Amino acid sequence: MSVELFLCAILFIAIFAFGLFPGGLAWALSKAQPRSKTAIPGPSGLPVLGLVFVFTGSLTHRALAKLSRSFKAVQLMAFSIGFTRFIISSHPETAKDILNSSAFADRPVKESAYELLFHRAMGFAPYGEYWRNLRRIAATHLFSPRRIYYFGEFRRMIGIKMVEEIKGLMEKNDEVEIKKVLHFGSLNNVMMSVFGKRYDFGENGDGFELEGLVSEGYELLGIFNWSDHFPVLGWLDLQGVRKRCRELVAKVNVFVGKIIEEHRSKRAENEGLVDESSGDFVDVLLDLEKENKLSDSDMIAVLWVIFYFTFLCQILFSYRSIIFWDNFEIIC
Repeated sequence: MSVELFLCAILFIAIFAFGLFPGGLAWALSKAQPRSKTAIPGPSGLPVLGLVFVFTGSLTHRALAKLSRSFKAVQLMAFSIGFTRFIISSHPETAKDILNSSAFADRPVKESAYELLFHRAMGFAPYGEYWRNLRRIAATHLFSPRRIYYFGEFRRMIGIKMVEEIKGLMEKNDEVEIKKVLHFGSLNNVMMSVFGKRYDFGENGDGFELEGLVSEGYELLGIFNWSDHFPVLGWLDLQGVRKRCRELVAKVNVFVGKIIEEHRSKRAENEGLVDESSGDFVDVLLDLEKENKLSDSDMIAVLWVIFYFTFLCQILFSYRSIIFWDNFEIIC
């Protein structure tokens, strides 16, 4: 028994010593971290856990900013959560250098992002031929000036509809929840450009179903998933993230798959002819289906993620925070 206690004590001391390393346990175990004075400064945090409890609160950004100032590491600060390495930059020029560096092109896909198909779309797909192909398709057919111009009239109609909605709510209730009106306007705009669909305010149906799918996706991506940073917990799925993701993906496959089939049926009726000025991104992918060897599952993943992130960007256009990953977590 004394030998076992001695070994446990040695193990505990070793873990504690690793935890005292600048940046914590994950950085101490990393071969990429130089063992010299050039090591990135940062708090060691709790043994094994690191700064895990900073991420379980509601003011994570403030806590990290305070830590970076206290460690005089505003440009770069290292820390660990479990076995995941993080760095944070609170300096604009450093953040710009990181974002413009090809060294951070690949991003490890966390469990929720993987389960939600994001590993097959442009945001998280590995850098290479498949990613370049998706980027070319998006730049040429979704975000090009000509495509934006084609949907200008529809955006004008959305603006008029939003003004009418605000006016009607003011006359009826003497108050307006502007956030809700902007939310529906953004949803309509993205739905039309990506899926070629629209719905009116206050109408139940596919639009509200899609809104529910997107809201569920936001929540799942925003959850701090312990399994991402503590591999031993991965198979347990203690928070139910994996189960919820798979249930959501099943609904997404049905919803987006139905839209793809509707477009195929419409194209068959028109003998494959589509007016470029009225075509949406589903039509674009169907045109490129054979040329770029896109399967239905590929198209569903691309459409879902493009819709998701385009809608997110419109909702969060006033936010300036960017989070992305390489082989360790980076927060700028």
